[in-house]
Amino acid sequence: MYTYRGLVFAVLASVLSVVQAEGDVLSCPSTRPVENTAAREPSGDLYTRPESTVPPAKRTKRGLYVTAKDAHDMVALDPARVLFIDVRTRGELQFIGMPTMIDAHVPFLIESAPPQWDEVKSTFRLAANPRFVADVDTRLAKKGLMRDDVVIVMCQSGLRAAGAADALTDAGYTKVYTTIDGFEGDPMAEGPHKGERIVDGWRNAGLPWTTRLDRSKMYGLD
Repeated sequence: MYTYRGLVFAVLASVLSVVQAEGDVLSCPSTRPVENTAAREPSGDLYTRPESTVPPAKRTKRGLYVTAKDAHDMVALDPARVLFIDVRTRGELQFIGMPTMIDAHVPFLIESAPPQWDEVKSTFRLAANPRFVADVDTRLAKKGLMRDDVVIVMCQSGLRAAGAADALTDAGYTKVYTTIDGFEGDPMAEGPHKGERIVDGWRNAGLPWTTRLDRSKMYGLD
C-alpha cells in the first residue's frame, strides 16, 4: 500500500514519464511529406495546361496555357506578382463586360482609322496595335514588375490572346500565359444553341466580372 506521500510521488512520476514520451515524439523528424509551396506560385506548372489539349490556332511560342478558372486562381494567389491584361477592343469591354480582377486593358487589335469594312467577316476591320508591347511595358512598370514576371492575357475566346502572347514573347517576356477559353468562351458547335458562347470562359464559369468599367484600367486615358 502507498502512503499518501508515496502516492503523490507515484502520480507525479507517471505524469512526467508521459510528458517526456510526448516530447520525444514531438522532437522526432516528421515522416509526412513537405508541401511543395513552389507549385503554388503563380508561375508554377500546377496551372499550365498540356499543349495537346489546346486547339492549334490558340497555341503560342512559349506554350503556357491556362483556363479562365486557372487565371482567376493565379491572380487570387498572389495579385502583386501577376499582370492580368485584357486585350479585347473597347467596344467588347463596354458592351459585354470585363473581369473585375483585370489590371489593365491593352488592346492587341484596334479599330482602323479611317474605318475600313471587312467584306468576308461583314464587320469593321481591325488592325494591329503598334503600341501594344510598349503599353504593356508601361502597365508592367506601374506594378513594379519585370518582363520575367507572370503575365496573363485574355481575349474573347483565346485566339487573339495567342497572338498577343507571341508578340510579348518576341519582345523578351518569358512567362506569358494565355487564357485559352477567354472571357466569353467558345461557341457551341452544334445543337439548338449552335454559335452561342455558353460553353466555357470567364463569364460562364461564374467568375467575378462587371459592366461598370474602371477608368484607371482603360486604354489610352492616362
